[in-house]
Amino acid sequence: MKINKKLSTVLKKIGMLFAIFLGLICLFIGTVYFGLWGALPSKKELKELSLYRASEIYDINNELIGKFYIQNRQPIPLDSVPSHVIDAVIATEDARFFEHSGIDTRSLFRVAIKSILLQDKSAGGGSTLTQQLAKNLFKRGNFNIFTLPVAKCKEMFIAKRLESIYEKDKILELYLNSAPFSGNTNGIESASRKIFNKPTQQLTTSEGATLIGTLKATTFYNPYKYPERSTKRRNVVLQQMHKYKYLTEDAMLQFQKDSLVTDFARFDEENGLAPYFREKLRQRMLVWCKENTNLLKQPNLYTSGLKIYTTIDKKMQEYAEAATREHLQKLQQQFEDEYGSKKPWGQKTDLFKNKLKTTQEYIRLKGKGYAEAVILDSLSVKRKMNVSSFGKQKKVRFSTMDSLEFYLKSLNTGTLALAPDGAIKTWVGGVDFENFKYDHIQSKRQVGSTFKPIVYAAALENGMQPCDYISAREVAYENLDNWTPSNSGKKDEKYINYSVKEALTQSINTVSVKIIEETGIPKVVALSKKLNITSKLPEVPSLALGTAELSVLEMAGAYTAFINESKASIPYYLVKIENAQGKVLEEFEPEKTKNEAFSETTRQQMLAMMQNVVSKGTAKRLRANYGLKNDLAGKTGTTQSNKDAWFVGVTPNLITVTWVGHDDHRIGFKSTRVGQGANAALPITAKLLQKMNNDRRFDTITKATFPKPSDKVLASLDCEPTKRDGFLKRLFTNPDKKKTKNFKGKKN
Repeated sequence: MKINKKLSTVLKKIGMLFAIFLGLICLFIGTVYFGLWGALPSKKELKELSLYRASEIYDINNELIGKFYIQNRQPIPLDSVPSHVIDAVIATEDARFFEHSGIDTRSLFRVAIKSILLQDKSAGGGSTLTQQLAKNLFKRGNFNIFTLPVAKCKEMFIAKRLESIYEKDKILELYLNSAPFSGNTNGIESASRKIFNKPTQQLTTSEGATLIGTLKATTFYNPYKYPERSTKRRNVVLQQMHKYKYLTEDAMLQFQKDSLVTDFARFDEENGLAPYFREKLRQRMLVWCKENTNLLKQPNLYTSGLKIYTTIDKKMQEYAEAATREHLQKLQQQFEDEYGSKKPWGQKTDLFKNKLKTTQEYIRLKGKGYAEAVILDSLSVKRKMNVSSFGKQKKVRFSTMDSLEFYLKSLNTGTLALAPDGAIKTWVGGVDFENFKYDHIQSKRQVGSTFKPIVYAAALENGMQPCDYISAREVAYENLDNWTPSNSGKKDEKYINYSVKEALTQSINTVSVKIIEETGIPKVVALSKKLNITSKLPEVPSLALGTAELSVLEMAGAYTAFINESKASIPYYLVKIENAQGKVLEEFEPEKTKNEAFSETTRQQMLAMMQNVVSKGTAKRLRANYGLKNDLAGKTGTTQSNKDAWFVGVTPNLITVTWVGHDDHRIGFKSTRVGQGANAALPITAKLLQKMNNDRRFDTITKATFPKPSDKVLASLDCEPTKRDGFLKRLFTNPDKKKTKNFKGKKN
């Protein structure tokens, strides 16, 4: 009796404790329901549910080249999702999805027993797809030890409300469009395009299973980073599909044999295709969104799902970036080898020391009052880190000082390709956007001899002829402090007279200065303005040698006049903007230049002369070294002390402009051999054209030919390249005495 009484007392106490426990649970659930841990979304809010959509950037062929987003998400309707993807998600994530009403009680009990009583870590979480949807849509708050219980309760309540509002198919659609996948993506469409570079509709069964498999742990099963893990997880998904009779055993075994082949597409700001262009576009689009207040709702670049159509050609951009990497890697090595131990970016140089003092770490330590020696000692400690070289990461043991020196030595570039009407086809603003944000398409540098065609065109417009001969003899201009332009790398030319045509072909400096003297600097400046060059030009004789500082963008626009009926195009890149539903919000018409910059005769003469530059002059490497047989014209450029290397390539339907140099103006190439435009800049255009020549989609560019010049123009170009002074003139000229005169070309 006493035992029974004691047992009864114990049971009563257990029952009381259990009742109290249940009461506390109910009380806790009540606090969640009534919003003491944060308000639950109402049914009205859930009915008006909308998903943030990434804005998408498309090229001229409607191919996706990038996105702007807070969450990388591209919602699509459920009928755009293949049935095998739906089968995979049901079989793997919620086999009883069509049977429960938001909460799967059976699954909850199963998980509770396995997890709590049997300590089975593989039991899973017991959350239905609807609960997972709630989790995807509404961020979990931080309540310390109560975070998980509060979150789970909230998600159950939200799941029940979702099920009372939406049909199962709509819940599936919302889930697939909001679920976090690998590659920092949200939604099946974004994941498909990023991991496999294709829309969801085109996914194979094994590819679909791969993506669904990543839902378990997006980083751990990332197909791009961990293909073996991802493949094993995919096979588990396929097994689940077989288990729930979505696949036959034979089909499962066949799909499990498929190799995992990803085609990873980067759309984040610092990586991926055309990052410098996308940043330029982003800045413009932010302004556009602010200005469009006349719309019912002001668009948000990161959440409104805008579709932005541009003139960029995705494949050409890929070729341009590849050409840039291939050449600059080789050139960088040449650049470093020439300097050897006397590198101007070394840690003992003043340049390095000054740069070091601008680093965040130096400023932080200095702010704490540490002595200079202590700071330098701290910054010299080596550790494991990643450094980027031409877009590729590599692991090294570097100190902060080593890292600074590594990046300080880097050459940089800007390359732009432009259609005759000004449509921008490629935009390569630098070598590595992650570490060098400065866009060299818009930066201004001295242009060197690439300015000479503008000088020569002004001269032809002023009455000079391609077959006029001008002495190459050096002259000291007394009214310019005896300034004496010379010809780099040329032999004794005191008795040589160059035709205007040949002087451009060989880029003869002394002749170019005499041409601008005869033409008049104001006329050259006036022509530059007609070519849409807006930068202020130095109105000095050295303008003939390219001392003007212009951008790649300005030079490209100016050169289009030679293939666009003498009219310089105004570069543009935006075609139209649509909303998420495909409604056109704005279309952009390119701005057009009304008047010709020069006559048709001058245009034909200049084009023929620049073709001669490629055939016989400073750009002949295009033919000799790279085997290009395209119709080509062009001009190289190299500035003083080899600080800037330029090349402008001209084909009947494309202008390419490339600048290569160092970001710090104090650092140039050590020699003209390496630093001249023909060696440092021209190869990027050459490699780009080689790639385009092997791609038939570019036949309209690569196989295009220049129209034959008129008979009058052909006759004006028919002359010997040079003439030597006569015997008597040579006899009575002292070759060692420099000719002196006053420069007279400053006025009209």
